[in-house]
Amino acid sequence: MPMPENCVILVVEDREDDEILIREAFERAGLKNPLFVVRDGEEAQAYLQGFGKYRDRDEFPLPALMLLDLKMPKVDGFEVLSWIRKQPALRALRVVVLTSSEDIYDVNKAYEMGAKFISGQAVRFS
Repeated sequence: MPMPENCVILVVEDREDDEILIREAFERAGLKNPLFVVRDGEEAQAYLQGFGKYRDRDEFPLPALMLLDLKMPKVDGFEVLSWIRKQPALRALRVVVLTSSEDIYDVNKAYEMGAKFISGQAVRFS
């Protein structure tokens, strides 16, 4: 089932070149959803909590979907995912993990934490 065009997508990605690839993929797919990008897990938590510059929910609405990189500075994707799962207000947030890691431990840990997974090798939705 497609996501309505007004649903916000939060991209948590520290590499600008990966952000560009994500934007291009969305454009090619014809997705018109608003896309917000933060550069690390700490900033993702601030966005989701509405702290600091993210306080205005009209300007920075809660996302319906988050694309989450695992390997980031400050607070990594695993820490963000763990934190999200402890927030009752974020229970409905869908999280898709993005990673180039082929480490099976990373993949299994992300699945166990409730994430969907996209790697450089495969796309799996369960």
